[in-house]
Order: sequence, then structure tokens, then C-alpha cells
Amino acid sequence: MTTSAGNARALTPGQAGADDRSANRAGKDAAAARTADAADAVEVLGLVASVEHQAFERLADDARQAPGPEQALAFSRQAARCVERRDRVLARIDELGGDAPAAFGRFDGMLDDFDARTPASTWAERLLKTYVGYGVADDFCRLVARGLDPDSARLVAEVLDDAARTELAVRELDEVCADDAVLSSRLALWGRRLVGEALGVVQRLAQRPEVARALDRAGAGAGAGAGAGAGSQERAQIPALVLNELTAEHTRRMSRLHLTA
Repeated sequence: MTTSAGNARALTPGQAGADDRSANRAGKDAAAARTADAADAVEVLGLVASVEHQAFERLADDARQAPGPEQALAFSRQAARCVERRDRVLARIDELGGDAPAAFGRFDGMLDDFDARTPASTWAERLLKTYVGYGVADDFCRLVARGLDPDSARLVAEVLDDAARTELAVRELDEVCADDAVLSSRLALWGRRLVGEALGVVQRLAQRPEVARALDRAGAGAGAGAGAGAGSQERAQIPALVLNELTAEHTRRMSRLHLTA
């Protein structure tokens, strides 16, 4: 009687070698994928750290130009919180084996063009610029971070979950707009200009290979196509889900101020 073991065919040396090579290739491919994912995470975290640093600079300048000591103190405290958040993100880059200063530095000047195109002429315009410009940047960072490893994604969500900066801007803007319909109308127009320029920054960021891959992993990549109703060539180049989410968040943000988006 022949046993089942006897019916099993032993692998030839050639077959065993092929299986070993296939396993080695699979292992190397998996290691390469992990390395690429970590490199993408370092790049995205560098973006987040840069946004926090530039928010610090903006809020510190807001404190310097504030109309009174109460506003100066409030904005300077928010600036200090940005530094704490930035350093948490930089520490995560170090944990991933990245070069934190280099990753941070690759986004230096990211908002220079936005600033040059949107000079604020009043305190109210300055407040709305900070509120809208960094609001869009934070929303984009939240979205891209969904495509990172769980620890990095959780850190970004925690860092950007601090609503104190937003609440401060809303409170100040509510005060300056109170019972002033003319100012409210002007700020609504200003907000539309600001979001258009901010989306131009997003469009450029979304084209960076590491950011684009993170967006793909987050399910919001360019494969979704252009957004419906995109009003310009720049907007049409933003992945549809990204444009839709950023536009919806901007509308909610402006609604808090009782301004038309």
C-alpha cells in the first residue's frame, strides 16, 4: 500500500532554488516598499513642519502688528504653540531615520508666492488671510497624512487638531465685522481671492512625487480626475477629491464668520 507521503513529489534542486529566489525577490520588494513609504512620510512630515513654522512666523508678525496688548499676547501665545507642534513633527522624522532639517528646508518659501499675491492692507484682511491661508494648508496636510503609516498619520491628526488658532481668528473677526455689512462684503470677496491663491499652492504641492503617492494611498490621488466645476486650469489639475474636500472645508470656515464663500 502506497502512503500519501510516498505520492508527494520531492522538489528538485532547481525548483527549490527558484522558490528561494522568488522568496528573496518578494522580501526585497517588500523592504523597498517600506523604504519608499518611509521616504514619502519624511517628505510629508517635512511639509507639515514647514506649515507649522510658517504659521509661527505669521502669528508672531500678527502679534507685532496687533492693535492692542490683548491681541498681541493672544497671537504670541499661539505662535509659541506652533513651535511645539513643529518640533513634535520634526522628532517623528528623526524616528523614521530621516534628516529633519533637510525635510523641513525643502518647503522653505512655500508660501512666498501666496504672500506676494495677497498683501493685506488692514488688520481684518490680515486676520482673514491667516484664517483662510493656513486653514487650507492644514486641511491639505490632514488629507495627505491619511496616506502615511499609522503612527505618522496619528501624529499629524493630533498636531492639526488644535483649534485654538482658529478660534482666536474667528473671535477677532467676529468683533471687527459686528454690525458692519460693508466690511463683511469686502471680506467675503477677499476670502474668495485668498482661497483661489491657496489652491494654487496646493496644486503645486500635489505634483510633488512623494505627496502624490501619499494622496494615492489616502484614496485621493489624481486618478480621480479633475473636480467638477473647477474654475481655472490650476484647480482642474488638483485631484477631484482633494478639491472637493478643501472647497467644502473652506465653505464651512467662511460660514462660521457669516461670510459667503
